[in-house]
Amino acid sequence: MKRMLQTALLALLVVTSGALLTAGELHETVVFKSGMNGYNTYRIPSVITAKDGTLLAFIEARKNNMSDTGDIDLVLRRSKDNGATWSDAEVIWDDEGNVCGNPCPVVDQSTGKIWLLLTWNSGKTPEGKIQPGFGADSRRVFVASSEDNGQTWTAPQEITADVKDKEWTWYATGPGSGIQIEHGPHAGRLVIPCDHKWLTGGKLKFGSHVIYSDDHGKTWQLGGSAPDYQVNECEVVELKDGKLLLNMRNYDRKQTARQVCVSADGGKTWTDQKFDPTLVEPICQGSVHRYRWPAGDKPGIVLFSNPASAKDRTAMTVRASYDDCQTWPVERRLFDGSSAYSSLTVLPNGQIGCLYERNGYKEVVFARFDLDWLRSADK
Repeated sequence: MKRMLQTALLALLVVTSGALLTAGELHETVVFKSGMNGYNTYRIPSVITAKDGTLLAFIEARKNNMSDTGDIDLVLRRSKDNGATWSDAEVIWDDEGNVCGNPCPVVDQSTGKIWLLLTWNSGKTPEGKIQPGFGADSRRVFVASSEDNGQTWTAPQEITADVKDKEWTWYATGPGSGIQIEHGPHAGRLVIPCDHKWLTGGKLKFGSHVIYSDDHGKTWQLGGSAPDYQVNECEVVELKDGKLLLNMRNYDRKQTARQVCVSADGGKTWTDQKFDPTLVEPICQGSVHRYRWPAGDKPGIVLFSNPASAKDRTAMTVRASYDDCQTWPVERRLFDGSSAYSSLTVLPNGQIGCLYERNGYKEVVFARFDLDWLRSADK
């Protein structure tokens, strides 16, 4: 009888290091909040799970206001108990009054090393005034790394000339996270989703692209861009057929939905750009992340999160696909009100984590839940 009771209890509880979470339950923790540590606003969240199970939550810490321009530092908090509690905030990159941001990390599963892609520009230069090329008045690309699961970091090193077209003005890594290809001829490749802007014929255009590394982060190369423009911030996921899918923020308002395209060569070229009408969006960033691969009679699962509203940045929603992003039969609302950017990860205990902005960018919240909670929404 005692053993039966213990078994029943384990079936009802998901054990975390420092907390018990009932199966089918949502738990949320405020990780960053306006005014914390003297910063006006925290924006552009990114969360990953290090190889030792540590959760790393990266954020832009905006010193004086909510603006995308100005004194912006890159800040990190860590959790060793599946997101129940978090370390004190640590500043990873502070370049006086300049913009240090757009964190996009990726874990090399073969080495455990974490690579953190970043972008920089002068805090005195607004996005619309950024010049093309690699100079001090343009948007520049950097990379830092950690060999101890995010406890310490190297100083950011510039890689702009290796990964940026000289005609591009604005450039952003992520936001969100990158992937390491697991299968096929490009297994081991690190892939980082990015976006850019350029002027042609007097018109400003938006594009999505990737950069990649085939030598465990030692060097980085510019990959391919989405075949059509009017897209920018994006994330990438590996599909079971060996292709990559790029899920992109959409500026073409013929449809108020995300756009996607695919690559059959590990991100060097992209084709078949189209809308995904299920993924409604108000022009905002979204996150896509593989939860698991197909195994036996269990289908693979890919997750997606964004503010699922055609007009406003509200209604933060998480969806699940069992057929590699062809359909999204499972969806559940995380938060009804004001919500914007998000980042997904899978926790060491098998739960799902979503770090997202809400309440008019006044706080960034970490939500953790299991598949039971996600699947139990009323249809």
